[in-house]
Amino acid sequence: MTVNPYHNLSLKFSQFKYLYLPRFMVIQVLKSKIHNVKITFTELNYIGSITIDEDLLDAANMIENEKVLIVNNNNGERFETYIIKGERGSGVVGLNGAAARRGMLGDELIIISFASMDFEEAKTHKPWLVFPNKFNKL
Repeated sequence: MTVNPYHNLSLKFSQFKYLYLPRFMVIQVLKSKIHNVKITFTELNYIGSITIDEDLLDAANMIENEKVLIVNNNNGERFETYIIKGERGSGVVGLNGAAARRGMLGDELIIISFASMDFEEAKTHKPWLVFPNKFNKL
C-alpha cells in the first residue's frame, strides 16, 4: 500500500475555493493611442523596435522601452514591439529590425499601449488619445 505523506495536508478545493481567490479583478484596458502616424523610415539592420518622436510620446503618456501594439492601416499587419525615443519635434516614426518588414515609407500606423488595472478603476479610466497631423506633428 502506498502512503501519501501529504494526505493530511490535502484540502478539497471546494472547501477553500473562495478563500484564496483575489477580491478584485484586473483587466487590460487602452492606456494610450497615437492614431494615424506615417512611417518616415525603416531600418532593417537594427536590433528591433519602433522609433517615435518624443513630442508624440509625451502627448500620449508613453515612455521609452514601453511595450506597444502596432497596427498598419495599409496592409493590416499587427505586431508588438517596444519604443525607442526619437528626436523631439522631428515627426519621426521608424520601424527597426524585423519590424521594418511590416511596413513601408508612408504607411499609416496606429500605436497602442495597454495598462492593467482593477475592474472598478477601469470603469472611470480615460486613455490618452493623440491625433497628429499628416507630418506626425501635434
